[in-house]
Amino acid sequence: MPRTLREVVFVDGVRTPFGKAGEKGMYAQTRADDLVINCIRELMRRNPGLPPERVEEVAIAATTQIGDQGLTIGRMASLLAGLPKTTPGYSVDRMCAGALTAVTTTASSIAFGAIDVAIAGGVEHMGRHPMGEGVDPNPRIVAEKLVDPSALVMGKTAENLHDRFPQLTRERSDAFALGSQDKLAKAYANNQIQPDLVPVATRHHELGYGLATADEPPRPGTTLEDLAGLKTPFRPHGKVTAGNSAGLNDGATACVLASAEAAEELGLPVKMRLVDYAFVGVEPEVMGIGPVPAAEKALRKAGLGIEDIGLFELNEAFAVQVLAFLDHFGIADDDERVNRYGGAIAVGHPLASSGVRLMNQLARQFEEHPEVRYGMTAMCIGIGMGAAVIWENPHHPDFGADHGKENAA
Repeated sequence: MPRTLREVVFVDGVRTPFGKAGEKGMYAQTRADDLVINCIRELMRRNPGLPPERVEEVAIAATTQIGDQGLTIGRMASLLAGLPKTTPGYSVDRMCAGALTAVTTTASSIAFGAIDVAIAGGVEHMGRHPMGEGVDPNPRIVAEKLVDPSALVMGKTAENLHDRFPQLTRERSDAFALGSQDKLAKAYANNQIQPDLVPVATRHHELGYGLATADEPPRPGTTLEDLAGLKTPFRPHGKVTAGNSAGLNDGATACVLASAEAAEELGLPVKMRLVDYAFVGVEPEVMGIGPVPAAEKALRKAGLGIEDIGLFELNEAFAVQVLAFLDHFGIADDDERVNRYGGAIAVGHPLASSGVRLMNQLARQFEEHPEVRYGMTAMCIGIGMGAAVIWENPHHPDFGADHGKENAA
């Protein structure tokens, strides 16, 4: 029987403010599952036209799936957030691209016709569960030289990327990192970040009760001199520092995805349309290069070129990996299309949650820039992978018209 795929739209997305991992972080004594539960509840509150029983799947990602991030957190968060017991859920792990994978996986189910509406997101409490906690890598990985030992330490893979592309200097990385801090500060001043944040009640045995309403990691007022003075923990006289890398953070994200038909039926907003996506594998030793072939594959599948992308949300795990992407495609380090609200270097990177943060920021920029038709969210992924997702702007005058694959035929 022939099957027609359905269009998938991004309805709405939210996130908690991101916190600093550690005993003094604002979420130090807040459960990981409660962070994502807050996001799901807020999505339902913000979209009263979506009956809870119409949510047919909940996919939540976590990189370290133990403790309060384990036990099939998609299903547990669904139940605890008050969705019907008939709503199934599951967990996802693709390291940093967990939430992005939750989105593309549930979107594929919607496109196939298995479901109409889904919630997808991610959570990472790196204070409670440091990256790599409880893992036991097979010794064959190193003993049989399947990968270089540096592949298991993300900071070392970033140093390897500097080695491979000597033009990506520490000075360029520091300048890019400073730009991330400055752009985030400007976005906060313009109230461009706050609309997507879910306030979270917190409790700490020393700090008392609180309400998290803003991101904790940003360092406004950072200077190049500050960045130049930082140590290089992954290599003596290296180039990767705490200032030009994302930090260790706690936080959660979630979004609503729907078929175009279901969104119209329920009167739900359409913030973006999913055009195409791609995941690729690369050498684990230089995992930061992953977004380059992923973007090339996604563009090729969509029948588009890099020149068709008017806005980029690139996850800033390390400044060098974003610079590698920009250099490859001939994009300037300070191109205004890239991370207009700043990125993970400034705002934080709670691993599996970050993909939906990129989408939230792209969707808001689409509203501000109806002249831009296509945008891209892309990430590097630990153990040597990359991901890229292409989205269409519903505010563009040609939204929904033939382009890309149709014109390329």
